[in-house]
Amino acid sequence: MSRNITAAVARADRSDFSVEHLVLEEPRADEVLVRFTAGGLCHTDLEVLAGRLPTPRPVVPGHEGVGVVEAVGPSVVGFAPGDKVIASLDSCGSCRNCLAGQPAYCPQHTALNFEARRSDGTVGIVDADGRPVHDHFFGQSSFANWGLSHPRGLIRVDPDLDDAVLAPLGCGVVTGAGAVWNALRVHPGSTVAVFGAGTVGLSAIMAAEAAGAAQIIALDVHTERLALAAELGATDSVDVSSADSVHEILSLTSGEGVDYSVECTGRPEVMANAVEALAALGTAAILGVAGLDADVRANAFELLKGRTVIGSVMGHQAPGALVPRILDLYRRGRFPLERLVRTYPLADINAAVSDSRAGKTIKAVLTHLH
Repeated sequence: MSRNITAAVARADRSDFSVEHLVLEEPRADEVLVRFTAGGLCHTDLEVLAGRLPTPRPVVPGHEGVGVVEAVGPSVVGFAPGDKVIASLDSCGSCRNCLAGQPAYCPQHTALNFEARRSDGTVGIVDADGRPVHDHFFGQSSFANWGLSHPRGLIRVDPDLDDAVLAPLGCGVVTGAGAVWNALRVHPGSTVAVFGAGTVGLSAIMAAEAAGAAQIIALDVHTERLALAAELGATDSVDVSSADSVHEILSLTSGEGVDYSVECTGRPEVMANAVEALAALGTAAILGVAGLDADVRANAFELLKGRTVIGSVMGHQAPGALVPRILDLYRRGRFPLERLVRTYPLADINAAVSDSRAGKTIKAVLTHLH
C-alpha cells in the first residue's frame, strides 16, 4: 500500500522549493510512519537546496520534524501509534560513538543523514510521474505531511507541548545549548561570546545564562536580534556590521578575551575571530556549517596560550538525553523557545526561506502540513 502526501521538494533545476503531491510507501519492518504536524527550517536545509551538501536531488529535506506516530513496522520497539515525537538525526546505534551516547559522531553519519535514502539505496517516495524522490533525509524528510522515520532518531514528548515550540529542538536548539553545556562545559562566573544570534546562537545564550555565566556577549549584524539576545540573557551586545568583533570583545573583557566562544555563522572568517577572541586557556566551539573545502585559520603562537578549538554537532550529546533537559527549563520559564519562532504554512515555504535569509525571521517553522 502507499499514500498520497504533500511535500516541499528541492530540485537541481530550481533555486526555490516546489510544493508537490507525491506518493509515499508504507513503512518497512524497521520504520515508523509519522504524521508530521510541524517542521523547522534550518540553514542546513538551505544548503541542500543550493546543492552545497552531499545530498542528491530531488529530495524532500527537513530535519526538525514534530508529529504523531501513525504506524510502526513489526520490528520497531519503544513506539506505538498515538505517540507524539520529535524527529532528530539518524545513526547506526551500534558503533563505539553511538554506544557512548554520541550518535552525531557515528561513522555512518553522512550516509544515514545526508545521502537521503535507506541503507540499501532505496527511497520511499515517487513523484507524480513515478520518478524517485530522495527521502530519509536525517532519517525523516519532515518537509511533508507524512514521512518514514527510523526509531533511533525519534524522541517521545508530552502531548500538551506546542508543536511550533518543539520543532527547533530537532537540530538548532540542541546544537546551541548542547555545545555550551557538553562541548564547552561553561561554568558559573565564566565569560562567553556568541557569534551569531540566530536559533543556534540564541539557544547558546539561554544555555550560558542557565549555566551561570557572568558575562555573555552576543554578536550579530541585526539589531533586532541583539535586542532579543539581551532579553534572553546576554549582558553585552556588539553590532558587527559597524564594529570589529575581536576588538570589542577585548574591550568588554579588560583586554583578556573570553573563556568560551561559540561560532554559529558557518563563515570561516568568523570562526577565526572566535578563536582570536579567546583568553588564555579559552575554548572556541565551531558549530556553523561551512563549505566542504573551508578552512579555519588560527595564529599558531596564540594557540600556545592553551587555547582549544573544538567542533560540536547536534549538542555533543544524544538528543534523547538533551531534549528533556531543555524542556524542563522551558516549562520553568528559563528557556523561552517561543520567542524564536514564527510559523508559516508549508505552502509558503519560499516566503519562510526569504524571510530567514533576510534576517526577518529567526526560526521559521512550517505548519498546516495537512
